[in-house]
Amino acid sequence: MNHEYRLTVEWRGNRGPGTTGVRDFDRAHEIRADGKPPIPASSDPALRGDATRWNPEELLVAALSECHMLWYLHLAALAGVVVTAYTDNPLGTMAMDSAGGSGRFTRVVLRPVVTLADPAMAAKAGELHEKASAKCFIARSVNFPVEHEPEFRSPAKSI
Repeated sequence: MNHEYRLTVEWRGNRGPGTTGVRDFDRAHEIRADGKPPIPASSDPALRGDATRWNPEELLVAALSECHMLWYLHLAALAGVVVTAYTDNPLGTMAMDSAGGSGRFTRVVLRPVVTLADPAMAAKAGELHEKASAKCFIARSVNFPVEHEPEFRSPAKSI
């Protein structure tokens, strides 16, 4: 079964003269999908973007984190591992090419902090990260490693 994802990405950065020069337009754009709030986006600030808007690189890292989290929570429920909180602080690393101004991601590290109802489940909870990685659609679609460095906590302390 195939799934399709229909979006609208609309450039909002024409200051009047259009793209007459690389400094003559904003990189501002908006990402929309039916029934959802729009996402204000831009390029990375290093590439003349607006730091107050999401950029594609951040959205890619966020998509990897979200996908992993959603699979992890699903697998935890199936395995009887009760998760009461989950926060990730992922880190994506991109290397810029010396010529041409392009670049590529070299890795993303997911660093979830998972709160478990039962601290004795930490080993089993740790195994679920490998399984979630193997299931994540986004991680399976990229050509760089997606690693994870989980931390487990009980409601009272770190495990």
